[in-house]
Amino acid sequence: MAQTMSEVDRFEAARPRLAAIAYRLLGSASEAEDVVQETYLRWQAADTGRIEVPEAWLTKVLTNLCLNQLTSARARRETYVGQWLPEPLLAGDPMLGPADTAERRESVSYAVLTLLERLTPGERAVYVLREAFDYPHREIARILDITEAASQQTFHRARKHVAAGKARAEVDEAAARRIIEEFLVAATSGRTEPLVRLLTQDAVAIGDGGGKVPAGAKGFKGALAVARFMRGLFKPGPAQRALAGGSVEIHAATANWGPALVAVVDGRVFGVMCLEITAEGIAVFHNQVNPDKLERATRQWAATGHGEPLLRLFSDPV
Repeated sequence: MAQTMSEVDRFEAARPRLAAIAYRLLGSASEAEDVVQETYLRWQAADTGRIEVPEAWLTKVLTNLCLNQLTSARARRETYVGQWLPEPLLAGDPMLGPADTAERRESVSYAVLTLLERLTPGERAVYVLREAFDYPHREIARILDITEAASQQTFHRARKHVAAGKARAEVDEAAARRIIEEFLVAATSGRTEPLVRLLTQDAVAIGDGGGKVPAGAKGFKGALAVARFMRGLFKPGPAQRALAGGSVEIHAATANWGPALVAVVDGRVFGVMCLEITAEGIAVFHNQVNPDKLERATRQWAATGHGEPLLRLFSDPV
């Protein structure tokens, strides 16, 4: 059935919201784009004149496509090489969605996206629709074909799981920037002790290379182990330069509304390190270096302005 321009426009008006929902549900921008496109194809094939509330219809179709994707993704991730981490989004990316409240910003933080991986697909859907987009439980129940009471119970359970994983309060933006600068000084000092002092005792470092870039298959736990890993990561050497493919510029940035370090090689984003910084120190490093998950970040980086790097590594052959 041919669509009128108004029907196309109606979908395009909903596209940013649909993409933001899909990204939170899937943790992958590329998969979110695919699901939004599939939703559009179904919208094209539908008798839109008989759809009373198009926005609700589109959300229901998209959410159920995402639930199917999450179910199959769990099976795929069992064979994923190394740790699986979400695809980071840099500041300004429209897929980050609404950011007018602290709850909405936190719902797309890298820490929360990682914690959402522990939830069932149903719990994740209820949490995202309620916490990030303020859908009433009555509407969530219609979208997921459950009762309103079940939606409320699922939300409280999911929220409890997420809250338990984020027990410590994070510092403000200015303090985070200061700690990041201190971290880079310590990481390039060649010594372990200054790094340990900046970390929490139970600090962890997790990397996702997708089997294409070395990232530490099992991660690192404890301040000393993480400090040693970071010292080696920032130590100049022929192996590091060969891996990066050239000199690396390290920028302080924002990813998923949180503090991050972005490593850039010849205009290409080589890695995004998202940090959880608390009053006790740096608690978590999530290091995304899988090139398949950095293509969108590279496009966003090229489209936005950024200042001088805080650090340059491997500028000269060793």
